Amino acid sequence: MASHHPTEQRLTIREIAEAAGVSAMTVSRVLNKRPDVAPATRQKIEQLVAESGFVRSRAARAMRKGRHGLIDLVVLSLDSPYILEIIRGVEEALEPTGLRLVVSATHGEDQHERQWLAKISDGWTDGAILVLAQGQSDRVQSLRRRRTPFVVVDHEGELGPQVPSVGATNWAGARSATEYLLALGHRRIAFIGGSPTLGCAQERASGYREALKAEGIDVDPDLVRPGTFLHESGYEQTMALLDLPDPPTAIFAGNDTMAFGCYSALRARGVRVPDAISVVGFDDVLVAPLVIPPLTTVRQPLADMGRFAVSMLLRQIDGSPLDALRVELATSLVVRESCAAPGTSGSLQGQT
Repeated sequence: MASHHPTEQRLTIREIAEAAGVSAMTVSRVLNKRPDVAPATRQKIEQLVAESGFVRSRAARAMRKGRHGLIDLVVLSLDSPYILEIIRGVEEALEPTGLRLVVSATHGEDQHERQWLAKISDGWTDGAILVLAQGQSDRVQSLRRRRTPFVVVDHEGELGPQVPSVGATNWAGARSATEYLLALGHRRIAFIGGSPTLGCAQERASGYREALKAEGIDVDPDLVRPGTFLHESGYEQTMALLDLPDPPTAIFAGNDTMAFGCYSALRARGVRVPDAISVVGFDDVLVAPLVIPPLTTVRQPLADMGRFAVSMLLRQIDGSPLDALRVELATSLVVRESCAAPGTSGSLQGQT
């Protein structure tokens, strides 16, 4: 058997996994000294590793080519469920490769941006994944000048030519959420958007408007509220909507975090969901089915977006051509318990 002759062949993670009858992820857990592997399985894998003269294939190739085996992931912050789900997908995709992940949070501050750019100027990264980066930001331009492979996940502003990116079908997802509320009988549907500089926020607003237009409903400017994708903006804009002479019967929040802010505002006013107001979010983060009532939302495959970004980045690092510069993953509406037909328990004014 090949594994008994290390001088003849060095096995890869996948070959060791096949020999042991386990997944590549399990082999990677053993190599990384993770505790969540059965003792007998661990012993079998460790024996195969010792006998095979195993080397981490992609990391080893990278080192032979004068690389460092490091991938940079640059995000705005680490306190967003949206970003944490993308990070999870990136970590899972990188784990079998042996490449190490370095996460940097800029918090939207120029100083942190400059610090990260100074770090990569020394060449200590093999590639970068940028989450919510500006299309023509210093980050993107610096990486291109240095010919450092990179992929953008979602983006701000307009992406320039030849910028590899991963996103989701935001327009279609927003339209389907709005159409669902219309099918329930809602006609006064409010929309709380995200930052207008973000491409995903622009697409969600457009999908909302298109669904109303197709139904012959004029967009009421009082019902379209600016947001920031943060909990506070969901709360504040919901309070403003409740103060309108003719409040909405449904609120479509541009992401789940703002939808949770809607919940907080409605609770503070004694307004029941979905009896008095229906609420829909966007993202389907892990806590969406756990809130009360469980949130109806548009599922965005965030972890898959992270995995696809890794796949596109590794192809660039290996010098392989990309099948496409722009990848958009499908969204889907997840119906839970936060929506009902309007007027289920009488007028809104009677509950505030």
